[in-house]
Amino acid sequence: MTQLQKYIWLIDTIRRAGKISLEEISSRWERNKDLSDYKPLSRTTFNRWKDAIFSQFGIIISCQRSGGYLYYIENPEDIDEDELKKWMLDSFAISNLIGENLSLKDRIIVNQIPSAQSHLATLLEAMQGNRVVLITYCGFNKKRSYTFPVEPYCVKLFENRWYLLAHNVSYNKIRIYGLDRIESLELTDNTFKLPKDFSASGFFSTYYGIVTGNDIKPERIIIRAYHDHIPYMKSLPLHASQRLLEEHDEYADFEVYLAPTYDFIMRLLHTGAMIEVISPASLRQTMKEWISDIYELYKND
Repeated sequence: MTQLQKYIWLIDTIRRAGKISLEEISSRWERNKDLSDYKPLSRTTFNRWKDAIFSQFGIIISCQRSGGYLYYIENPEDIDEDELKKWMLDSFAISNLIGENLSLKDRIIVNQIPSAQSHLATLLEAMQGNRVVLITYCGFNKKRSYTFPVEPYCVKLFENRWYLLAHNVSYNKIRIYGLDRIESLELTDNTFKLPKDFSASGFFSTYYGIVTGNDIKPERIIIRAYHDHIPYMKSLPLHASQRLLEEHDEYADFEVYLAPTYDFIMRLLHTGAMIEVISPASLRQTMKEWISDIYELYKND
């Protein structure tokens, strides 16, 4: 186990407990042979990890002296409001939990993410120094691959795939590339200046996923969910902008503000008759056309 994983374990242990004594932390540590080799967690080591966690993550582990010297996360909002930090901590915590229970490997099922680890590491290195990258890429609809320079702006994980948002130097356009479609990738010595007004979250804020386009403008969309799909919509929103407008016994209306791109329409179709697009009329018509095309495939059965 790396030092980083040990820090994540400590953060996750305190987060899950709310408040916990050092004795209990040490006991949980010692019980996990894969982590501790049955050795207790000393106060000196704990304090060193606590300082390192603040230095690396900005997470403050404080002590409530009354009631038995209980440790807690003083600034949990710094985790909850930082999507990347929360995702990273949660991912490492899950990894640690599974690592602690490898004896259950035949009873734990996960989805494999298309391999992109080597490309991701190189791209992150390029982004750190704003360096131009030469990629050899073969799109899904292409018969051959092409090599060209790009300026990497950001990476995004969406539906179990990693994507790169980059400025294509040759075409002077912003493009999105699937990392699993990159055949090779090479760092160059050329650098670029990231636009001062660029924000990764801002760029994607009005899109459902990774399909973008200036010709499709964001708009107010009202979606009606029926019956059992209502709690599903509440617990797993379609988009960050989603809000509940009204709820009745048979249905509930939700509003989102985004561009109705191809991947968003596919997501709506995925739910079948459990949802209905109420407005705008243009999107409702598009849904009817797609459903009609699907019907044509099966009408003769």
